[in-house]
Amino acid sequence: MTTRITFPRLAIGGALLSALLTTLAINATPARATAVRAIPTPSLTDRLPELKGTLTRGQIAAAAALTQLGVSFSWGGGSTKGPTLGIGRGATTRGFDCSGLTLYAWSRAGIRLSHHTAAQFRQGRKIPLRARRTGDLLFFGGTPGAPTHVALFLTGTLMIHAPKTGDVVRKANFNTPYFRTAYRGTVRPG
Repeated sequence: MTTRITFPRLAIGGALLSALLTTLAINATPARATAVRAIPTPSLTDRLPELKGTLTRGQIAAAAALTQLGVSFSWGGGSTKGPTLGIGRGATTRGFDCSGLTLYAWSRAGIRLSHHTAAQFRQGRKIPLRARRTGDLLFFGGTPGAPTHVALFLTGTLMIHAPKTGDVVRKANFNTPYFRTAYRGTVRPG
């Protein structure tokens, strides 16, 4: 017999947790003890660490960002509720810009961020790149004090971001010559 159990609704985005993070399947047979195994949610596959037990805010933020894969880039777009119409050249497109995606993702984890990359760079603790964890913000471009692009770290060398007009929210490898040269720092919100 297989029974599905989902996480209950929690104040930090319980619908997100129950819909996205994990569904436990309890496989019970009369002759054997109950075995519990995690069933991966499609948006959480692709090298994200297995999510067990209590989730960190960063893992919640990463899971929220992953639900937005394929959403259009929209300059100035995004809010704590999800994709929005942007401003200027994004005024007719519903979606996210880079900081709109990260503010949305972290809002699901109970943290409020500004909707501006340079401001987000100052909203948290600076972390050495080698100490990064799932959900940390990676900053690129501009000057060391005022970066122009932000992405959310997933695992290994994988990040998720809203790159530019005409593109969509996507995963990318930040261990490329472009991103290594443009890297400005890592911040852990909260």
